[in-house]
Amino acid sequence: MKTALFLAALLPLSFVAHADNLRLPANTPAAFQAECGSCHLAFPPQLMVADDWRRVMSTLDRHYGDNASLDQETLRTIEDFLVRNAGRGKKVLPVGAATPNGEPPRLTSSAWFKRKHHEVKHADWAHAKVKTPSNCAACHTKAAEGSYREREIVMPNGRRWED
Repeated sequence: MKTALFLAALLPLSFVAHADNLRLPANTPAAFQAECGSCHLAFPPQLMVADDWRRVMSTLDRHYGDNASLDQETLRTIEDFLVRNAGRGKKVLPVGAATPNGEPPRLTSSAWFKRKHHEVKHADWAHAKVKTPSNCAACHTKAAEGSYREREIVMPNGRRWED
């Protein structure tokens, strides 16, 4: 009985640790890092559901204002990886319905993103070091390593994030 209670007490901690640890899977194809990571942080696939990743990959010719088209083999490799490792469950809800005018889904439009970043001031988003909410690495100092822990956040003006 004590063991069950102890494990039940640890369960919420595992979810917290998982939310802060979004490392790329071991099976990440080199093309994903090379293509997606050449313009922005290669976002962890578990941040969106499979259908949203499919929508992103089907609109690469108008990828958030840029043409990010790929040859068919590279596109298929990256899309298969994203779909296979996509987020599941109620923590990661589909973004798709929230996108206007047929735009591809945006991580920054998700309920999860808005909940996690609701305290960030407009001036921080507009700062020259940030420019856009999708620039995770501007504040999350270890985002490229898959770590998004609050204690590692440094705001663009140099102050550490405080709860």
